[in-house]
Amino acid sequence: MTRFGYTLMTEQSGPRDLVSYAAAAEQAGFDFEVCSDHYSPWLMSQGHSPYAWSVLGAVAQATSRVELATYVTCPIIRYHPAVVAQKAATLQLLSEGRFILGLGSGENLNEHITGEGWPPVAQRQDMLGEAATIIRELQSGELVTWEGDYFRVDSARVWDAPEGGVPIAIAVSGLKSIAQFAPLADHLIAVEPDGELIKAWDREKSSATARKIGQVPICWDSDEQRAIKRAHDQFRWFGGGWAVNADLPTPAGFEGASQFVRPEDVAEQIPCGPDLDAVVQAVKPYWEAGFTDVAIVQVGDEGQSAFLDQAARPLLDKLRRAAG
Repeated sequence: MTRFGYTLMTEQSGPRDLVSYAAAAEQAGFDFEVCSDHYSPWLMSQGHSPYAWSVLGAVAQATSRVELATYVTCPIIRYHPAVVAQKAATLQLLSEGRFILGLGSGENLNEHITGEGWPPVAQRQDMLGEAATIIRELQSGELVTWEGDYFRVDSARVWDAPEGGVPIAIAVSGLKSIAQFAPLADHLIAVEPDGELIKAWDREKSSATARKIGQVPICWDSDEQRAIKRAHDQFRWFGGGWAVNADLPTPAGFEGASQFVRPEDVAEQIPCGPDLDAVVQAVKPYWEAGFTDVAIVQVGDEGQSAFLDQAARPLLDKLRRAAG
């Protein structure tokens, strides 16, 4: 059965609001919640970027049923993998076993802030593989010393390590990354409903418990034109694709890159307005491709409460019926 989740979008909401939305999303019936982990918003109009791990710690106490995950954390520049291992272990204990550590190779937008530069994609992928290995080692609770190509760890131990460690999901983009990361990950994360990608993952990862986690943006509103306007204001960066999104360094850069994107262009990519059947059609390719989990992004802080109060339950009913 397909699971449907709710996205805590740190780029568009402040920390207290995110915790409130998380509790409301659990009440509405979502199966899991994922949280973005950014230092900057994509666009200046979004206007937020609280620390994801503080938010998730509070969410772990404000909820009791939903699974939680980062979507995604980059453990290669802004964070050292040893620190990520400690944070993930602590959150797993706080949530009583409900946490999945989602990892990815990151975006320049968030990683350049430490002044360490932005490596080419092949190097970032190699760094991610080494970081995931270190995180796995530290989840054992044993003393770890590591000297690799990119990271050093000197006599480190995660003292509060949950039994069984923390499940790891890794974002993949193609066959090469699947071959590289499937041995290191429990679950897959991907941003396109690519059935061939899922088949390749299943060939590499035969575990029946391996999950394939996707994400779909929507902009629900009782007024279609208001929804289109909000989606254009908040999410026009989305149309650039990840080859672009990974490399631009600042919100100002995304403002410039998206300045000629029209509201109707955004509306072609993101279902906008009150039509829940249109949302179901946007999500459908993911479960048809073999995704086991799909997180919904409700675009914009404005209207978030209305979505959770008015639309979330009937939308979940429609999605679950359609997905069978």
